[in-house]
Amino acid sequence: MKSWYKHIVLFGLLFIFFGCKVTKETNSSASLTAKDILGNPNYLALCYGGYRTNTREMQPTIVQIKEDLKILSAMNIKLVRTYNVHFEEAANLLKAIQELKKEDGNFEMYVMLGAWIDCKNAWTDKTPDHNAESERNAKEIATTVALANQYPEIVIIIAVGNEAMVKWAENYYVQPSVILKWVNYLQDLKKKNKLSKKIWITSSDDFASWGGGDKSYQTKDLEDLIKAVDYVSMHTYPYHNTHYNPNFWKVPIRENSLTDIEKVDAGMARVQEFAETQYNNVKDYVKSIHPSKPIHIGETGWASSSDGLYGNEGSKASDEYKQGLYYKSMRKWTAKQGISFFFFEVFDETWKDKANQNGSENHFGLFTVDGKAKYALWNQVDTETFKMLKRDGNSIGKTFSGNEELLKKTVLIPPY
Repeated sequence: MKSWYKHIVLFGLLFIFFGCKVTKETNSSASLTAKDILGNPNYLALCYGGYRTNTREMQPTIVQIKEDLKILSAMNIKLVRTYNVHFEEAANLLKAIQELKKEDGNFEMYVMLGAWIDCKNAWTDKTPDHNAESERNAKEIATTVALANQYPEIVIIIAVGNEAMVKWAENYYVQPSVILKWVNYLQDLKKKNKLSKKIWITSSDDFASWGGGDKSYQTKDLEDLIKAVDYVSMHTYPYHNTHYNPNFWKVPIRENSLTDIEKVDAGMARVQEFAETQYNNVKDYVKSIHPSKPIHIGETGWASSSDGLYGNEGSKASDEYKQGLYYKSMRKWTAKQGISFFFFEVFDETWKDKANQNGSENHFGLFTVDGKAKYALWNQVDTETFKMLKRDGNSIGKTFSGNEELLKKTVLIPPY
């Protein structure tokens, strides 16, 4: 009996030892990367900015950011995108995520960390030099690398530049060679073990910048960039095209007999087709250069209000009803296609156009600044997704007090 007892005890000790070892190794190997997350419908993405006022001098606090992250987590958002690291917000976001992970072992959030890239003389009274880069770019990249190394389990993507190659960004755009230089630099850091090999490097830019439009963008440097990035992050904005390229948006003669809401619904179906076409145009070009390169949507969105080019005196694109339709149709299509997309954006940010608070740039959020859920998210309020959650002391309720008839009175009909 004693001999059997010794064998049982020995077996138990061995099981505990090797079992713990296997569990540890399994958990380690289970840490997710961009490859696991991008295209995974269980890991939804959004663009995040936490600014509450009309100036970025008032940085959101870690407490405020944690409030926002809890709202995002309730929506099953697990990947957020930032745009620069030269303000405290990016570092505070990473710290807030780290603290929430310590407070709750089930909390999960990852970051696509943006490094802002400018040309020489950008945002100054001097003429921008689009053939040279800003001296500050090196500091932006260095700070990005430092944050990625400080939070290796959170930062899974680094984006070099935001719409930094598209020529309509006249204040700051650079040549693809500049983006290529910094992408290669980061890829080299990965090879030298100075940056996690798990981090994916990309640049997040307009569909045209990725060769999906004007052929003037289809250069040797762009080809090399496509080969250098781990995946292509493209932007598509049918919203802006309702003004700049409106033929798809105007109500055709065949729809004259439809009700007003039916006209809007039909217009938004064409909007979805427009976005899909831009994605497929980029896909065709990228695949001709690198057949296996993944392509995801780094940014798309729809403003819920505007008094300018997209308002009642313009393309009549801006209202909450249309925003809700676009958000839901993009979620449905990208999930079916295995594509990640970062909707722009979570919350309204009034610093974007502080000279005109009615400007469209201030109204791309799915939530108002004070935490009211816009039409796109009303169903999540109904299912108590945001129960007990607040933003700056405000409970999460619905815009228009949830009255759909009042909402539909604000719907603008596309022009004929």
